[in-house]
Amino acid sequence: MIRSLWWAADTGGEPPFGTAHLKVYYPAREPGRLTGTAAPDGGPYPVVLFVSGINVGQDSYRWLATEVARAGFVCVTFDRVAELFGGEYGLTPGVDLEAATPEWYGTRPTCPAIGSILSSLERIPLLKGALDLDRVALGGHSAGGSVVLQSARHFPQVKAVFAYGAHTMVATMLGWPAGTVLPAQVDCPVLLVGGTRDGVIMGSADRYGERRHASDPVTRTFEEALTDRDGQHVLALFEGANHFAVADPVDPTAARAFLDLEPETEPRSEIAQLITAFLRTHLYGEAHSLPGASRRR
Repeated sequence: MIRSLWWAADTGGEPPFGTAHLKVYYPAREPGRLTGTAAPDGGPYPVVLFVSGINVGQDSYRWLATEVARAGFVCVTFDRVAELFGGEYGLTPGVDLEAATPEWYGTRPTCPAIGSILSSLERIPLLKGALDLDRVALGGHSAGGSVVLQSARHFPQVKAVFAYGAHTMVATMLGWPAGTVLPAQVDCPVLLVGGTRDGVIMGSADRYGERRHASDPVTRTFEEALTDRDGQHVLALFEGANHFAVADPVDPTAARAFLDLEPETEPRSEIAQLITAFLRTHLYGEAHSLPGASRRR
């Protein structure tokens, strides 16, 4: 059975905007009838930290976190309300914009909250002995996937990275030439997943100094941002899937779902199978065929 618990982490920033509220999913024994508390069932389990897209609540990824935990991992999601940019506030993983500029890129994570959250997990009393924090994977959706790709190598315990609807093409407002794809900051295998009807990425082309449909940033990231790992990097594009294929439910009152295209397929099950097979390959050392994988490098 999969159960979850709540936790919190201080990720820095001006109070009250420095607190991340975590939900931790884990394989569990039968819960107590009075409290609902359930001890972990075995372990230690590798840890998967999943980073949400901007203004997308963590509950939208509960289905995926549950599937990942069911595959033998502890999966962590979080909500963090803080400044986005220009005085706006919303749900954000916390992006260090200076770390994404030409002067500083690659010197530190663009998502410093990752380290704080991983450290906070050690202090959860119920999960003492159930977490293997030397075997960690980072995952993310949209901007959450982008900051994971830009940050992973700064955390040596990270052994695998996956992202849906994410890329490392960078905004010209940060001082980069139009169409720049930044090298991913990873020292481990990467799974990039996307959909061919991603209206959010298409609708954001002007940020990168490009015309709509000028290029596919996900494919360009796979081809240009990742160094060769002898077939360990994987690109999977799902025909007819849109940007929010991994978010359920999609909140129409927040984020940028209004930019998305109507999906022609709903490949949630296939996406989950692909991600869990990738994670078990690189965190457990098991040999798995990766369903839906289209390209390797």
